[in-house]
Amino acid sequence: MELLSKVIRSSIATKQKLLEDEALLATISMVGEWCVASLKRSNRIWLCGNGGSAADAQHIATELSGRFYFDRPGLPVEALNINTAFLTAVGNDYGFEHIFARSLQAKAQAGDVLLALSTSGNSPNVVNAVKMAQQMDVVSIGFTGQDGGELKALCDQLIAIPSTDTPRIQECHLMIGHALCEYIEATLFPQEK
Repeated sequence: MELLSKVIRSSIATKQKLLEDEALLATISMVGEWCVASLKRSNRIWLCGNGGSAADAQHIATELSGRFYFDRPGLPVEALNINTAFLTAVGNDYGFEHIFARSLQAKAQAGDVLLALSTSGNSPNVVNAVKMAQQMDVVSIGFTGQDGGELKALCDQLIAIPSTDTPRIQECHLMIGHALCEYIEATLFPQEK
């Protein structure tokens, strides 16, 4: 029971730091606006990450391409880590560090948005995806931990969670992902009160 209470308190404390960081909240708001603008232009949103971040990328993509709060048309949002045949082929032929960049190169177009999730900000395959995004005029948004790692210098915007604790960072990434989903859905599909 004591461990559970400690974990919950730690999670709340990290979220409280995020809530008190007005610059970070402004960045998240701007990212929401960029995503909406991209979708309004008939562009797409792409996501990528490894491990828990891959699961978060898929989760966020599913909320937008499927359904979040209410029935509405699906949106063109996809996690780049969902095709295991592609990932293993490219990983085998070119190296694991190229799996997301190669997929982005094949699918994306200028004006799309890439949400790149890496708690360290240093995952080579995520870093390479952002570098590919730069070459293709795809807007890149890094979701990282406190220091931002390599992604800090590469991304158009960085959502750096004020923590070095991977589970706390991932919890905030998913919470922000849900907030973006709600904003995107409500903005594109306003509901009558």
